[in-house]
Amino acid sequence: MSVSRETLEGVSRETLERLQTFVALLTTWNARINLVSKGDVLHLWDRHVYDSLQLAAFVSTAVRTATDLGSGGGFPGLVLAITTDTAFTLIEADARKAAFLREAARATQTNVVVRNARIEAVRLPRADMITARALAPLTTLLELGLPLLRKGGTMLFLKGANVESEIDEAQRRWTMRIERHISQTSGGGVILRISEVERA
Repeated sequence: MSVSRETLEGVSRETLERLQTFVALLTTWNARINLVSKGDVLHLWDRHVYDSLQLAAFVSTAVRTATDLGSGGGFPGLVLAITTDTAFTLIEADARKAAFLREAARATQTNVVVRNARIEAVRLPRADMITARALAPLTTLLELGLPLLRKGGTMLFLKGANVESEIDEAQRRWTMRIERHISQTSGGGVILRISEVERA
C-alpha cells in the first residue's frame, strides 16, 4: 500500500522509505504469525502506523532513550525509533514477535535493542521515556513502567475511550501530572503524557 507525502508532513523521503519497508515486512510476516489482526492488514497505515506516528510530536530532542512496553508488531516503539533520533529498547515476551522486531530493525537500519522477556523481569538502565499502545490498563502500565523510567522522565500512552475510568482507578494508587491530547487517528482515543509519577 502506498502513502502520500502530504499525510506524513515533515517526514523525509528516506524515513518514508524505511516505514514502507517496515510495513511490507510486517505484511509478509503476518501471514505466519499474528502481529496484527487479519482484518487490519489492509489498513496498516491508518490503524497502526499513523496512530503511532502521532506520538512523535511528543518526543522532544531531550529524550535520548526510550523503552517500549509490549512492542508486538512494532507499535509504537519501532515506528517512533524509525522517525525520531531516540534509541529505543523494545520489550516483547513473545519470541516470534521479538524475532520479527529484530528483522524489522535490521531491514530498516533502525537503532533499537529488542528484549525477548516479560516486562517485569527486565532490568535496564532507566530511560527518559516509556511508551505503550493497547497493552494494559493505566494502573498496570504505571507499575510496569516506573521501575524503567528515570527520575524526571515521562510516559506516553495511547489509550481508548475508557481512559477516564482508567485514570480514576490509577489516581487511587498514584499521584501524577497528566496531559490529555485527543488522538488524531482514533475516534475517542486519547494520548496520555504522564510525568511526576509517585505512589499515593
